[in-house]
Amino acid sequence: MDSLLDQTRRPDEIVICDGGSVDDTVDLLKEYAGRAPCLRVVVESGANISRGRNLAVKEATGTVIACTDAGVRLAPNWLEKLVAPFEEGMPARTGNVGAVAGFFVPEVSGPFEVAMGATVLPQLEEIEPCGFLPSSRSVAYSKALWERVGGYPEWLDYCEDLVFDLRVAAAEGAPAFAWAPEAVAHFRPRPDLKSFWQQYYRYARGDGKADLWRVRHAVRYATYLVLIPALLGHALWGQEARWLGWIGLLVGGMVNCARPWRRLRKLARGLSVVEQVGAAMCVPAVRLVGDAAKMAGYPVGLFWRWRNRHRPEIHWRDV
Repeated sequence: MDSLLDQTRRPDEIVICDGGSVDDTVDLLKEYAGRAPCLRVVVESGANISRGRNLAVKEATGTVIACTDAGVRLAPNWLEKLVAPFEEGMPARTGNVGAVAGFFVPEVSGPFEVAMGATVLPQLEEIEPCGFLPSSRSVAYSKALWERVGGYPEWLDYCEDLVFDLRVAAAEGAPAFAWAPEAVAHFRPRPDLKSFWQQYYRYARGDGKADLWRVRHAVRYATYLVLIPALLGHALWGQEARWLGWIGLLVGGMVNCARPWRRLRKLARGLSVVEQVGAAMCVPAVRLVGDAAKMAGYPVGLFWRWRNRHRPEIHWRDV
């Protein structure tokens, strides 16, 4: 809230939806009423992320929606940069801008969080703006476009912003989102492996429910259930050249961790040499736990989709 109210461009209105917090979240928000007379808090107990976003957008009176999440710290010029394409227009585009993709960066401390941020989050130079599908922790869109694509899918508890993005892309064509890399939201990744497992289990379950990334998940299963056991079996029980199995496992592990290790060069600059080594050693564990969580969650989502196959809304690609 502090970072939102300290923007170089103040928001015309702030609408926050609370899904039924049982702590002092709503009371804390109401304490900002003096500093933010444009603040409105909507409370609906049991609302999932999609429902919460949709309720907030419906409550908003403006024509352009800038969307973020609780638990982030926004750069001072986040809103200014995020809405600029709506006002300036994009020379490379024909017609009006419908949606703008901002960016997000990890706000980390300590070797484990640095390793987590390096493993799961892309860096700016890795982004291809034309195909980038933004997280809804930093995105803007016209209210008319939100209505046209049917809002966020309330039948989906996770990956809701990805389905929303894909429907925007289908409606707008390429490039679907104007690119505003300076509209940055800072957020902390999960602080331990247990919460990380839960997060990625839910993400993969959402992939299964929404029928997303079939090939990616198939490659992961093939790697862990076929390729790695085959290499390990050869290394342990092969008739000859067992070392090839060990070399294959080592090279495969290094390839899997190569990109996070490259990202560490930037993220780990504030750490001591010992802490940097510790962060590098955490990367394989984060990779392994994340992949295992995805492999556990995806079939659960697929089973849910099969059981709910009669519901027309889950066939969102056909709409």
